[in-house]
Amino acid sequence: MRGARVAVTGVGVVAPCGIGTDAFWDGLGTAVEPADRRAVVGFDPEDWFDNPKEARRTDRFAQFALAAAQMALEQAGDVDADPDRSGVIIGTGVGGLNTLENGVQIYYTKGARRVSPFLVPMMMSNGAAASVSMRHGWRGPCETITTACAAGTHSIAHAATLVASGRCEAVLGGSAEAALTPTAIQGFINMTATSSTGRSCPFDADRDGFVIAEGAAVLLLEEWDRAEARGAVILAEVLGSASTADAHHITAPAPGGSGAVSCMELALADAGVPTSAVGQINAHGTSTPLNDAAEAEAIAKVFGTPGPPVTSIKGVTGHSLGAAGALEAAASVLSIERRLIPPTMGTRQIDPEIPGIDVVTGTYRPWEPAPVLSNSFGFGGHNGCLVFGPPA
Repeated sequence: MRGARVAVTGVGVVAPCGIGTDAFWDGLGTAVEPADRRAVVGFDPEDWFDNPKEARRTDRFAQFALAAAQMALEQAGDVDADPDRSGVIIGTGVGGLNTLENGVQIYYTKGARRVSPFLVPMMMSNGAAASVSMRHGWRGPCETITTACAAGTHSIAHAATLVASGRCEAVLGGSAEAALTPTAIQGFINMTATSSTGRSCPFDADRDGFVIAEGAAVLLLEEWDRAEARGAVILAEVLGSASTADAHHITAPAPGGSGAVSCMELALADAGVPTSAVGQINAHGTSTPLNDAAEAEAIAKVFGTPGPPVTSIKGVTGHSLGAAGALEAAASVLSIERRLIPPTMGTRQIDPEIPGIDVVTGTYRPWEPAPVLSNSFGFGGHNGCLVFGPPA
């Protein structure tokens, strides 16, 4: 990545397998029962707001983002960055869908005058980023990236670029999603994207779709020298990133994973990391037949077989759509910090029809931290990759 070095000094997570980094990390190695969705449990929005009224006037996806951002800042310590050079980049796939769906129901059952005047600000996709910016008084770039399942990865990549370029001293980058509404779930079922068995099992021979989920993750990124000077604990470094498009199909990956291949290669080039130095791949790994086959083929083309260890956390977290890339970025950083690669839970037998990549299953695998490639490949043909490295 050109410019200043970019340090990760804070991580905040709201996930179906745990709230906070410790619970999230422990959950990544815990088996889950089949289900038609993976919801965040135990989240009380009032814990993150000064008063209940403010919480009620904030959509669930923005509540998640506010909580994750607060956690990241608390871990980072006294950031004390110039507010005019502090940014917020929070992506999402669909924004305030709960608010919109509830508003439509109210309109048709109770009448137009009963529609909340807060519907529009609550449903806006940029509502999470705006809320985080306003809460902390950060007046630098405040933007929302909406690239389906790649939104979190693209948001963190953009946040890192803002720091590396010198535009910002610190940026909160991540994404949030809370789209477990009846209509959204049925839409995914009707397009045969979700699992008929409720099992998320990436790269498994019996995979038949993803399990829809929700959540959020936010990373605090800072200019490296500044973070060191204030005595921050640096968790990882953002080494590089890339973004490409398949230009092929609105939901299906390009044949042979060509867009994914170019995205991985460009990210590694941006990071200045040869394929031989990559120690782990955090795969998009959705548990759909087409995606996993295309991604495995793409990984094999870039790295050969077996290549570096590959994991997908969606066996536990499910597919949280626009939040997925940020959750996987958080897992990548924690993997470096804790010197363990989380397993691909739910996967029992690797599909013999895909290339022979090294999928980590069963339990956490010890490793010597090295560059991690984190992949996100979204509907619309949006591809995003991030490269993280251990602090050095």
